Amino acid sequence: MTERRGPYTDVDLRALSDGGKGFELEDGWLIAVAGGARHDFVVQRLGRLIDIAAGGAAVHVFIGGGWEVNTPSGIRKPDIVVLPRDVARAAVVAETPRLVSGAQVLLAVEVVAPGDGSERTDRVRKVREYAAIDIAQYWIVEHHPEVRIHRMLLADGAFRARPVVTAGAVFSAAIRADPPFRVSFDPAVLIDI
Repeated sequence: MTERRGPYTDVDLRALSDGGKGFELEDGWLIAVAGGARHDFVVQRLGRLIDIAAGGAAVHVFIGGGWEVNTPSGIRKPDIVVLPRDVARAAVVAETPRLVSGAQVLLAVEVVAPGDGSERTDRVRKVREYAAIDIAQYWIVEHHPEVRIHRMLLADGAFRARPVVTAGAVFSAAIRADPPFRVSFDPAVLIDI
């Protein structure tokens, strides 16, 4: 059975109000991505933690889904993307759409809540898609009913899951950047106000 593709393209995505913010392109369909106050708070908090940990590394941490990743099914907009600084600089200077290939992405993060509209996509489809395009590391962060971080590393064309880390433990991950850096924190800080 051949999957029916929708009529939309990246041109349609970018023609939406606000440049398509809040939407992804999946198999030719424009798909709204989840959000909300708690989601956005977790994204901002985690993005800052990653940025602080990066210190002097030649990377840029993009928060809030503004950068697009080209996948076999269309265009994805991870909640957080870590890119080498030269890749980010080239796109900004050229003023091109912020569309990058997976091999350029050092880390992609999706923040999900059980039952939201994009949960299955983040947990299943994006795992396959991000591995297929060689994203080095993918984190899925849950914020309800408790904070949990699922970390996956690319190995031999597939993601290998690491143990899930919950509040009260220490999440620690090495990011292969220039120079490499380590992000370490208790997941509880992601929802602590």
